[in-house]
Amino acid sequence: MTVLEVEIHRAGYVKEADVIRDIAFTIEAGELVGLIGPNGAGKSTTIKSMLGLLRYVEGTVRIGGEQSQGRYAYVPEQPVLYEYMTLWEHLQLAAAAYELDEQTFRERAERMLERFRLSDDRHKLPTGFSKGMQQKMMLIIGFLLQPDLYVVDEPFVGLDPRATRDFLELLQEERRRGAGVLMCTHVLDTAERISDRLVLIDGGSVVAQGTLAQVREQAGCAVDAPLTDCFYALT
Repeated sequence: MTVLEVEIHRAGYVKEADVIRDIAFTIEAGELVGLIGPNGAGKSTTIKSMLGLLRYVEGTVRIGGEQSQGRYAYVPEQPVLYEYMTLWEHLQLAAAAYELDEQTFRERAERMLERFRLSDDRHKLPTGFSKGMQQKMMLIIGFLLQPDLYVVDEPFVGLDPRATRDFLELLQEERRRGAGVLMCTHVLDTAERISDRLVLIDGGSVVAQGTLAQVREQAGCAVDAPLTDCFYALT
């Protein structure tokens, strides 16, 4: 089942000033697609266009299959924090937005807090957290929904090795459940290791996409070349 279909003809922040053009790809249930490219390539603009966060977009985006509600969870690069709300209150707000019942919310929230070792911090203000702790909170909020699609933008920023491992394990569990994942990252060795397919953007357009083997071929790299070599060849 296809959980994401993207066909963006053009998009930008100002009318008639395109930042991205001709961006097209799909994600299947259980599949992780890595969205990669240099700074300023158009990755974040692509995500914002997909999620309806830009005014000037020409194209179509479909989230979810015929038997789903098209639910998605978005974890932005920069944590979104409310100054006078505790960690637990942030989770409660997300649960209300997701329309989770109280029992489901508490079961999932407790499990995630324990997994990311934030149980003792639930009544503290995240504005005083470290960058890594704030990032963990955003990941927990995303995992609360258990959606059809996860869109995660630079999820590894600030995470220590243990939190990174926990995040990847949870992501794998969600993929087994059938969720698709679009992950934007500069951590190319991780993208190479966990992505089923890759979409490489440069200059606002897709310059290569497919499996690692297909990207190697499109980049003119050796059959055993690392993703980093493909990145350098294509950007």
